Amino acid sequence: MKYVLLIHSSPQPWGHPTGDTVPEHQALPKAERERLNSAFDKLLAELQANGELLGGEALGDPALSKLYRYTGRPVVTDGPYSESKEHLAGFFLIDVDTPERADEVAQVFAGPGETIELRPLHVF
Repeated sequence: MKYVLLIHSSPQPWGHPTGDTVPEHQALPKAERERLNSAFDKLLAELQANGELLGGEALGDPALSKLYRYTGRPVVTDGPYSESKEHLAGFFLIDVDTPERADEVAQVFAGPGETIELRPLHVF
């Protein structure tokens, strides 16, 4: 079962892990930040070792993106959504055996001040 983990986070400043650049994460005690970062690094290593991690990328500055909408003809506007303080910062593509495993992975990805969207891929 393939899923994409969409990482919605503050776009500035960019960094990995994204939690290091989020005020809510920075406000945590150092030991808690280190615990969360360690759990995330451990999970990434586990996903890579067992073949569940198919890939992932950080996305560029949202100020450089454009939206393409069709309203009788294609219309291009600056994007993504200026009214939001969070933007799609990146994604990871995973292939796991069960929805429960996908939930386990997403819970480790979720951190203070971030939103993780777990979405199954559409099977054609």
